[in-house]
Amino acid sequence: MTHPAPAAPSGRRIALKVDCDTYLGTRAGVPNLLRALGARGIRASFFVTLGPDRSGRAVARLFTRKGFLRKMLRSRALSMYGPRTALYGTLLPAPLVGRRLASDIRMVADGHEVGVHAWDHVRWHDKLDRLTEAQIAAEYGRAHDAFAEIFGRRARASAAPGWHATARSLAVQDRYDLSYASDTRGDTPFYPEAGGIRFRTIQLPTTLPTWDETYNSRETPDDASLIAYYRRAIAGTEIHSIHTEVEGTALLGLFERQLDAWLADGVAFVTLETLAAECLTQPGRVPVRRIVRGELPGRAGQITASVPL
Repeated sequence: MTHPAPAAPSGRRIALKVDCDTYLGTRAGVPNLLRALGARGIRASFFVTLGPDRSGRAVARLFTRKGFLRKMLRSRALSMYGPRTALYGTLLPAPLVGRRLASDIRMVADGHEVGVHAWDHVRWHDKLDRLTEAQIAAEYGRAHDAFAEIFGRRARASAAPGWHATARSLAVQDRYDLSYASDTRGDTPFYPEAGGIRFRTIQLPTTLPTWDETYNSRETPDDASLIAYYRRAIAGTEIHSIHTEVEGTALLGLFERQLDAWLADGVAFVTLETLAAECLTQPGRVPVRRIVRGELPGRAGQITASVPL
């Protein structure tokens, strides 16, 4: 898979999908992003991880995912995520994000959309293919139950860690009567199909490469080129995934410059729930596409995308 070249701007809108992956990223990044977005009158869609932060166990990807070390060095991931995060779940106990940061997470709903990201982010990201449907249901259910405990209502949307989805996870997801899910990468909303089964939860895929895929890359070696790239990349309606650990903390100042550049260009900001509502006014026009596994430039390992039937 390759990223399409950024097109000239025309009728430009962007939905910011904010992934909250870790304890420290949520604790610092959520308040930072709420301030940055609030100062500019921008609404976003946040997806929260609520169970144990076992980020230290991700070190196993050094041995299981080709290009993982190269990606970590290029993106300066350790400096972004911090040394404590790199030890959680190994040398340091794994903090329960939802239990310890419930008040911080609850603040998101004051002006923004909020949905479920994960219970155990690393487990879903690294082991989904090996989990049974019953194990997936237990994992997914714990996240939704924790969400309901924090917000006093059920989540209406979810977004899978690492853009990892399977036929089994989509079957579990369909039991929750969600407005939409954002588990995939691609260029158009679709109803997913796998193994001959069509699932009924519409997918809103991330359309743009993420900063950890492009930061300090050959195409965007400095801050000015990174901002220029993403200014050109808004071709129509785009969904852009950001992370509390990256844009919300380590690169917050640069991200604020990116927001200001988009606003100066006349880019409009919408939420994913708005995009889903627009699609569902004419559900017959939303295509059915088969989910597939693929690779993306700048990302180690595979993600879930889609192809036409």
